[in-house]
Amino acid sequence: MPMKFDSQMIFIYDGECPFCKHFAELLELKSELTNLEIKNARDCPPEIPPGYDMDINGAILIQNQKFYTGPQAINLICNQIKTPSDSLLSFLKIIFKSSSRTSLIFPLLIRARRIALIVKGVSRKILI
Repeated sequence: MPMKFDSQMIFIYDGECPFCKHFAELLELKSELTNLEIKNARDCPPEIPPGYDMDINGAILIQNQKFYTGPQAINLICNQIKTPSDSLLSFLKIIFKSSSRTSLIFPLLIRARRIALIVKGVSRKILI
């Protein structure tokens, strides 16, 4: 059963990763999730737990002081999107609505992030 998110959510992503950045922009502009605040982890938001490694765990979703990481964060967000106004976001919503599918695909996304950051010459580690 999908969780209901009626309160404020914070999504923290890696702003140097082109995939993460594009997903965050789609969420901000096209998801119609008015209770979602989006933050770049490289701007060191105070919400990031000390020692958290985005290179291993991926993005973070915070709601009611509870942290959801990686595939669970993406899955929970995609389950909240009702009427995306973008075809790519609609596709991502369908793909990541399933928690088992998200868990299978997420390690590939982490690898793609690592490769993209190496190609850009950017550190994979986010220092807090």
